[in-house]
Amino acid sequence: MANRPLSPHLQIWKWGPHMLVSILHRITGDGMALVGLGVFLWWLGALASGPEAYETFSFLATTPLGYFVLIGLSWAFFTHMMSGLRHFVLDIGAGYELDTNRFWSIASPIIAILLTAGFWALILLR
Repeated sequence: MANRPLSPHLQIWKWGPHMLVSILHRITGDGMALVGLGVFLWWLGALASGPEAYETFSFLATTPLGYFVLIGLSWAFFTHMMSGLRHFVLDIGAGYELDTNRFWSIASPIIAILLTAGFWALILLR
């Protein structure tokens, strides 16, 4: 057997906010692709099927479970957007300083929550 160095294992790495943001980016992207596509296709099918089908969709979308799904999708959107913007800044070569990276890793999910709350406040309070 060759005497090659082993890759560092998960026990060696210390968890940090940057890892959470990266994992959330992947999860929210998959969630929007799967759940968001299903809701979108259901909405589009209901819209094309006539007033009764759309009324059923509209009723189910405004139940507590429907709001939970829609709020979750909007949170996923804003979380994915904020972490995507963070990654974009990193891709252009900025933000690699430890304090800056840590700050934006913590700020990204918090800003996403605030954007989600503001978005739904705008929808529900108008």
